[in-house]
Amino acid sequence: MTRLSLPIIEERNLLWSGAFILVGAFFSLAFACAAPLAGFAAIAALTSTRRNALALTAAIWFANQLVGFTMLHYPLDFETLAWGGALGLIALICCETARFAARMSIGAGAPFAALAASFLVYEGALFAITRAVGGDVSHYALASVARIFAINAGAFFGLWAFGIVCAAIGAGRRVASLRV
Repeated sequence: MTRLSLPIIEERNLLWSGAFILVGAFFSLAFACAAPLAGFAAIAALTSTRRNALALTAAIWFANQLVGFTMLHYPLDFETLAWGGALGLIALICCETARFAARMSIGAGAPFAALAASFLVYEGALFAITRAVGGDVSHYALASVARIFAINAGAFFGLWAFGIVCAAIGAGRRVASLRV
């Protein structure tokens, strides 16, 4: 049986890290508050060492905040800043959750388990915080959550494919350097 796996991308692979952050900024610009931080955290957890996965997740969160405050003109008030900080913390927790879910899954299901676990933790935490502060939870309707999941899955699988390409490029360079 062939196991579906994701390559670990070396920290030195600037193509992967740079593309990861640029795609994160693009998704932040395109989807604003629906940026797929759970999907990014899951793919980072599966393709990088723990330290680099957390750094990539933090970089994506930072790019999201940078785009939000500079291009989308998020207000500079306490509530917005608090939500921004909460999103960063939740994204890091999602990264660790994805890593744990992948380790606990069997066979080819690791990537799917990682994405599902990351998304459930992300949306669950946002719902819990919204509820705790007395916010409106009506936007957590099934159709809205399904749309957000589709955005996260698209980012996850798109980056997965790109990660495989980056790993192949890196492997090709190593083989070429051995021939010289």
